[in-house]
Amino acid sequence: MKTVLVLNGPNLNLLGTREPAVYGSQTLADVEVLCAQACAAQGVKLDFRQSNHEGVLIDAIQEAGRAQAAGSLVGVVLNAGAYTHTSVALHDAIKGAGVTLIELHISNVHAREVFRHHSYISPVAKAVMAGFGVKGYALAIAGLLALAE
Repeated sequence: MKTVLVLNGPNLNLLGTREPAVYGSQTLADVEVLCAQACAAQGVKLDFRQSNHEGVLIDAIQEAGRAQAAGSLVGVVLNAGAYTHTSVALHDAIKGAGVTLIELHISNVHAREVFRHHSYISPVAKAVMAGFGVKGYALAIAGLLALAE
């Protein structure tokens, strides 16, 4: 059984308490349950992680590239948080690992502050999803699996 990696970046551990008007009231634990249900419905396993540290995220992406090349991973759903707008290193890791990746945002970043309109992740992502709230995670998993068909 193949695996989907759902990778969450900085401050996503604060879901449910951080700006609920923007991000909603569901916690990261709630999101993990939602993702587990979405993966189970599609017959794949879930690997769900969160880190506030850029290097940990880079290591996970490089690991994911190796796992996908070995045939055990479908791909990655990445909510990079603020690193989306700042991290050339994440861009390079995704490109270098050759992993299939969907960039995900809970809010519509294009309807927010101007600095959130630019993404270093988008040029190396297969697809970008934004503005569906936490339900976007299940949609991104379905999209990732559709790309793998």
